[in-house]
Amino acid sequence: MRFLSGLIAAAFLASPAFAQCGGNFNAFVDGLKAEAGQKGFDASTVNGFFKGVQQDGAVLKADRAQGVFQKPFIDFSRHLISQNRIDRGTAMSRKYDAVFDRIEREYGVSRGVLLAFWAFETDYGAVQGDFNTRNALVTLAHDCRRPELFRPQIFAAIELYSQGNFDPARTTGAWAGEIGMVQMLPQDILDNGVDGDGDGRVSLKTSAPDALMSGAKMLSHLGWQAGQPWLQEVTVPAQMDWSLSGPGKPRPVSEWQSMGVQARSGSLANLPASLILPQGHNGPAFLAYPNFDVYFEWNQSFVYVLTAAYFGTRLEGGQIYDAGNPAPGLSSAQMKRLQTKLQARGYDVGKIDGILGAGTRAAVQAEQVRLGLPADAWPTTDLLGRI
Repeated sequence: MRFLSGLIAAAFLASPAFAQCGGNFNAFVDGLKAEAGQKGFDASTVNGFFKGVQQDGAVLKADRAQGVFQKPFIDFSRHLISQNRIDRGTAMSRKYDAVFDRIEREYGVSRGVLLAFWAFETDYGAVQGDFNTRNALVTLAHDCRRPELFRPQIFAAIELYSQGNFDPARTTGAWAGEIGMVQMLPQDILDNGVDGDGDGRVSLKTSAPDALMSGAKMLSHLGWQAGQPWLQEVTVPAQMDWSLSGPGKPRPVSEWQSMGVQARSGSLANLPASLILPQGHNGPAFLAYPNFDVYFEWNQSFVYVLTAAYFGTRLEGGQIYDAGNPAPGLSSAQMKRLQTKLQARGYDVGKIDGILGAGTRAAVQAEQVRLGLPADAWPTTDLLGRI
């Protein structure tokens, strides 16, 4: 699922003083219509787009029920990666070999990267979602949890409608407004849609070449570096300064090697990399190269991003990761209790949701340093008891 950057949020906050969220739904829609008119859309286009718009309670229910992201990496990755998905990925790689070759030439994105997204987002196009896209976007913009993410997408959808590329009554997709085989939001389609099959249309729902080429262009637009790796499994020594680990802490590979970090197979790339220990120093270990950061522009869930990046390596022939023997993690209730304790100590852990996100990981690591524990950002019952 694609989330938007702070730049779009900033642009939204600078928009005219229409109701940003909440209140009477019909009055909110009237505000959207007025803003669309100010943006230059004619009245017939605006009225046609919003005709029959409805608030969708199922969208809000889906937005609140993302418990799968509470799973730790080993459980989450085993849940998403099946032998069937691997076999189908191999078959799709063969079927669209010419498309993937073209993608690698034009955008420098490896086929495993796109195959993994294609698998996770829609099971290679089989399950694209049946939520009305317009209603989903308006519902989420009206909801006051993340309106800055979704309101701009309404106007992008109106633009697609004005071009004849969006049917407000019939276009369906995921609950969060993404459309097509690799699930792209309307603004992403406007910016990165590619007619991959040459039929004169961009159809992300029915054309695999269109969807794959568009996804590759978007990744390139987000900063993907051609020909560079994104993730590599490594082995780590029994002892090292674990506080150096974590996303967003790149160091030259030579420094990691001097600490005893080695490639589990093959050789390490001569690039800056962060050491990722999703379940602590006794669990799986990876070096994340600069392209790994691009994944967070597609989805902000750490466990999803790491699983998608790892699955991309598997689909290109990589080995199954060594799960190691990580210390048992926390239950959802225990994680919420830990987050509450960390928040009381002044840490910004975001929402108390039981999910081990970036803020919670950073806070856990800081507390491990303070308590003299291995600072690998993996919370345990021992840590919970000490805070």
